[in-house]
Parts: sequence; structure tokens; C-alpha cells
Amino acid sequence: MGSKLTFLAGAAVGYVLGSRAGRARYEEIKAKARAVLDDDRVQDVVETAKERAAEAAGAAGAAVRAKVGEVAGDAGTALKDKVTHALHRDDDGHTPPPTMSTPPVAPTSGP
Repeated sequence: MGSKLTFLAGAAVGYVLGSRAGRARYEEIKAKARAVLDDDRVQDVVETAKERAAEAAGAAGAAVRAKVGEVAGDAGTALKDKVTHALHRDDDGHTPPPTMSTPPVAPTSGP
């Protein structure tokens, strides 16, 4: 039904723009278009379309937020891995074998 209304509205606009009937015919078409738009059935369809669009937008927004969070998490993990690898390689580009997590403490002489 929505595509029919769109077609009719487009046809009316095209006729008005292409017509040489003058101002009186333009006003007549304008009044008929206003009457159609003000019809309760048309307004019900408009309201239903608005509700469906709002629902679709909400669902799409939730999907986008979830995907952005997923991609950001993956990017963060990849970046962390690259930084960790870069910090633990030697000048030749090779990763050295694992070392102790704390450096050895030099013995101190006692009193």
C-alpha cells in the first residue's frame, strides 16, 4: 500500500509541475492530496510505518553496538599481542627465550 501511495503522490506532483491548467487546477489537486493525507486510514498506515521504523532502528543500533564492541575487543587483543612481542624481541628481531619474572637480587654483605 505504501508503494501505491508513493506512486500516486509522485504522479500528482508530476502532473502539477507539468500541467498548464493553471492555479485553479493546482489548488484542486492540492486540496485532494491534503484530504488523502488527512484520512484516518492513511494516518494509521503512517503511524504503523513509524513504529516499525523505530523498532528496526533500535534492533540495528543494538547490532552495530555489539559488532563495534567485538571489533574493538579483537583490535585491542591484537595490539596488546604486537606490543608484547615488540617489547620482548632482541635487536635481530628474534624473540629471546623466557626469563625470570623478577631479576636476581645481588647478595648484600651483612654487618
